[in-house]
Amino acid sequence: MTNSIDYSKNENWASLPDTNKAVDVFYVYPTVYLKPEPKNMDIGDPTLRKNVSGLLTAQAGVYSPYANLFAPYYRQQTAATQSMKANNGGVSAYEDPSFKIGYRDIQQAFYYYLAHLNKGRPFILAGHSQGSMVIIQLLRNRFENPQLQQQLIAAYAIGYSLTKEDLANYPWMRLAQKEDDTGVIITYNTQGPNAGESPVLLKNAVAINPLNWKTDATLAPQSANKGAVFFNDATGEVLQKIPNFTDAKIDTTTGALIVCKMQPTQTDKINLKKMGRWPSEVYHRYDYAFFYENIKENVEKRIKAFQKNRGKL
Repeated sequence: MTNSIDYSKNENWASLPDTNKAVDVFYVYPTVYLKPEPKNMDIGDPTLRKNVSGLLTAQAGVYSPYANLFAPYYRQQTAATQSMKANNGGVSAYEDPSFKIGYRDIQQAFYYYLAHLNKGRPFILAGHSQGSMVIIQLLRNRFENPQLQQQLIAAYAIGYSLTKEDLANYPWMRLAQKEDDTGVIITYNTQGPNAGESPVLLKNAVAINPLNWKTDATLAPQSANKGAVFFNDATGEVLQKIPNFTDAKIDTTTGALIVCKMQPTQTDKINLKKMGRWPSEVYHRYDYAFFYENIKENVEKRIKAFQKNRGKL
């Protein structure tokens, strides 16, 4: 699997928009491929393409009202070969050869985007889970470039861990500190107070709370939650909207985002007890859903702050 993907072909993009907005979002979808073989996603598989399409609403829908949505297909690593051990078993998931194949695809797509599609517009980087791993690696490897730093509104690397080591080793990578700072990274991993061990919550993880935009242990009450939106991720169908769904606070020891109180859901299509391969109270698959309206509002605020402070739009 050494051949590269030709991103000059429209068929290799899940979303290739008309550029009628002043800013872009470059979105990398999470793991949708589950089979043990082959170890990387076939981007031509029509079922997987439909699953990606659903996520363009279920996740990227927080960005697309305000930004031109660019989303490349990539040969992501299958979930079947991803570790589910705590802290990823103490080894770097970034070093897995299968992950590297997908990462190289996205890096190539990003280069193509910059050269042929971006036209100098400011942009947001966004992802979830494996997609956020790719975003973090892209920030590490390519954003020492001052021009890219100047164009970056923010990076939403949700559902994987930005660590204290990242902040120390890559000084251009900065954790967001409030609701409208720019050129920063928004990251968190959602868990309950009695969560099982999570492979995506790494040692020395850092986070910002999407309900109060603080990085300390201040509890944001349920009243701060503007609305959870639960989707069928594979189709983009809205299952339920719940205002004031949950509270949230950061465990500053582990870096986890802890939710303590949740309103009940009203459909059996949402199961917060049985979440597939994820341990009890590890709400990884709902990182966007629990805080959907808050994230959506925040995207607009950061864009406006960027335009006011640095943009010439």
